[in-house]
Amino acid sequence: MKEMTTFTLENMKEMKVELTRFMMAYKFALDEMNTKINILKEEFHYIHEYSPIEHTSSRLKSPESILKKVARKNIAMSLPAIKENIHDIAGIRITCAFRSDIYRLSEMLLRQKDIEVIELKDYIKNPKPNGYQSLHLIVKVPVFMSDREEQVLVEIQIRTIAMDFWASLEHKIYYKYDKEIPARLTMELKEAAMAATELDQKMERLHEEVSEIKAEDDDEELTTLSLDQHTFSVPLRLLEAVNLDRERNKR
Repeated sequence: MKEMTTFTLENMKEMKVELTRFMMAYKFALDEMNTKINILKEEFHYIHEYSPIEHTSSRLKSPESILKKVARKNIAMSLPAIKENIHDIAGIRITCAFRSDIYRLSEMLLRQKDIEVIELKDYIKNPKPNGYQSLHLIVKVPVFMSDREEQVLVEIQIRTIAMDFWASLEHKIYYKYDKEIPARLTMELKEAAMAATELDQKMERLHEEVSEIKAEDDDEELTTLSLDQHTFSVPLRLLEAVNLDRERNKR
């Protein structure tokens, strides 16, 4: 009986190590992707004075949550089967200001040589029946451990601030009513999704107009003006206009 207990304890220790390695790989994959995203965000901030990334958040499913999904999807109770069939153990959500930023950012990520796209679902061009919108990517990322390299799946969701607000509200309502949302609320959620789409489109148009005006201003030649320890950038056209007025007043 004593030998059986020792054997069982040893097995449990081995299983704990394997489970720890399994979860660590997904944590490191999240770290890897977050680093890539932060580099892009900082590059845009310093070079382009604008970043398409407003906010990022990441999460790692707990073992309990993984087990619930295993049971719900009737997946074999083994780590290889879980790795093959559950693709959202590691997840990242990115919010952008504008719809065009979503595709711009996804293209930048997918151009990176060590990222392999496994699946892409565009719920922006093809929203879900309930009105949900987002761009979903399942990517494979290499993780280098002390004794091996593992290819790990990470789910990335990219959406606008308006889309994220709608999804957060829908999620709360969904669980408040135990996944059975009343028909009236379902209709109102769809209407809210349409309103969020209209808001995104309107903000995109305003953003484009402002960008065009800024581009025209940037093309204009500037000089500097110092006044009481303050320095201002002044368009040369303004100085020329002032000079022209002076010449006219002399006549």
